[in-house]
Amino acid sequence: MSDLFSKAQAAVGAIRERTQIAPRVGIILGSGLGGFAAQVEGAVAIAYAEIPHFPQSTVVGHSGKLVMGTIGGVPVAVMQGRVHAYEGYAMEQVTFPTRVLGLLGVRTLIVTNAAGGIRADIAQGSLVAISDHINLTGTNAALGPNEPRFACAPEAGQRFFDMSAAYSPALRRMAHAEAERQGIPLSEGVYVAVLGPSYETPAEIRAFRTLGADLVGMSTVHEVIVARHMGIEVLGISLVTNAAAGVLNEPIHHEEVMEIGRRVERQFTGLLTALVPQIAAI
Repeated sequence: MSDLFSKAQAAVGAIRERTQIAPRVGIILGSGLGGFAAQVEGAVAIAYAEIPHFPQSTVVGHSGKLVMGTIGGVPVAVMQGRVHAYEGYAMEQVTFPTRVLGLLGVRTLIVTNAAGGIRADIAQGSLVAISDHINLTGTNAALGPNEPRFACAPEAGQRFFDMSAAYSPALRRMAHAEAERQGIPLSEGVYVAVLGPSYETPAEIRAFRTLGADLVGMSTVHEVIVARHMGIEVLGISLVTNAAAGVLNEPIHHEEVMEIGRRVERQFTGLLTALVPQIAAI
């Protein structure tokens, strides 16, 4: 048994001592979006500090709790906040919660984040379905020994795995249809991930635009890489909290990220709450 696999099993064991919920859908909440966890019915909240080997967030807006319960009758596991490599964590630690979610039973993962808008027509406060990503963090979460026992689906857990549909087209179509029903504008875009913690320079944003990126942030891609290694389907949604550096020639502040998150919380909550039962039905 590999060290990583045994640690993940220990974390699963500790969670199952607190609740017998077997989640089918996992949700990772980004900066300013943690309030969505209030939608979980029959919630059991477990602080990350109480779960063996679970990394603990040091960033404002990431409260650090795993909330287990149901949404629309569907068993879910909701992560109120994540950790990032820029906090000093190794990629194995950054993606450890995703590994644990898979072992708990999650087969669909909704990853959310706060992102900077590179494309000029994406307004502050917009919700954007992630269609693909560009990994510019300089590393990959699947580095190291391959552990096929993390596989959650046939053909998963392989050393070399396909990322051509990392963000499920079927789940994106579902998200667009539900957003239209609710009158919520939802566009699509390519997310580029950087290491952080500094925000990008205007020259870097111009380079990212040339590469085809629409959004920029400091999270998500490694969780998605690990989820796809395990065979978990992924829906990614970004909240555009600010224009990326140089787009509006204004400074960027984390406080603004949090404020925009609070401002669009109702739309975000309505969309995800409606999507969870639909996702579980497919």
